Amino acid sequence: MATAVKAVLGITAGALLLTLLAVSGATGLTNGTASGPPASGTAPSPSRKALQDIPYRMLALYRRAAAVCPGLPWTVLAAIGKTETDHARHPHMISTAGAIGPMQFLPTTFRAYAHPVPPGGHTPPTPWDPIDATYAAARLLCAHGARHGHDLPGAIHAYNHDHAYVDQVLRTAATYGARDRIANPGGRDRPPTPQAALAIIYARNQLGRPYVWGGEGPTRNSIGFDCSGLTQAAYAAAGTRLPRTAHDQYRAGPHIPDHARLLPGDLVFYGAPTHVHHVGLYVGAGRMINAPRPRHTVREEPFRFPGDDYLGATRPTLRP
Repeated sequence: MATAVKAVLGITAGALLLTLLAVSGATGLTNGTASGPPASGTAPSPSRKALQDIPYRMLALYRRAAAVCPGLPWTVLAAIGKTETDHARHPHMISTAGAIGPMQFLPTTFRAYAHPVPPGGHTPPTPWDPIDATYAAARLLCAHGARHGHDLPGAIHAYNHDHAYVDQVLRTAATYGARDRIANPGGRDRPPTPQAALAIIYARNQLGRPYVWGGEGPTRNSIGFDCSGLTQAAYAAAGTRLPRTAHDQYRAGPHIPDHARLLPGDLVFYGAPTHVHHVGLYVGAGRMINAPRPRHTVREEPFRFPGDDYLGATRPTLRP
């Protein structure tokens, strides 16, 4: 967490590559590589790079610890472990700023997130123990925006107040998730852009929340969403501001030609140009996440259905 650690590990700044991470609900590791419950909707299978780079015990630990925070992809936790101490391979794990252990905690910061003691952890907990430190890191991230995928970049920035550090962690995390399985099911869709990926991450973490007329979600003191409240919140989590209503979101564009192929992250609309009454977030493979109507919950379903009045789609990621 200390800037000095980044210098020791030779970390460089790069363009922000916000990862695909949790675009799909793929679960589990292949061939029994690791065990432990995955966080719902945030458990992409590991890429070949992850299997080669992350020690077996740490890979399993990152997945278990991430599960304490719904919406925290294990790949982000693993990328922090890589960035800080190369998954506890660093010979000293002590920074010039006094941060210690595999996840580089200042002792005072560690104490704020050390409890409850995780299964297999030390009593009393210590930042030198990989189990204690990794669970504490997950709790810190959760407290600063990772819960429900609300603000993953902001959570990482809270871990280390350096934008170059955020870039590095997200870039590494993007290499740890098996993106071909996550974003391209059956080979039918192109992967989402980084911005669209964050919007989909957010939307997936709202599955099961109730439809609420005028609802804008938990960050706006509502237990649920209406259709445009969900899409607005999803893109707000990705750093893009959308108008509030489905009609105004449609007008905001940019519009996709009727013959063009939809991409994950596009918004799909229903109604007429003079009265747009519904919007959903396209996630690929002919499906969308949407808040359909009263007495229903946020769900994923086909975006075309018998009797629909599908109007067209926009691509917010192309907005200036």
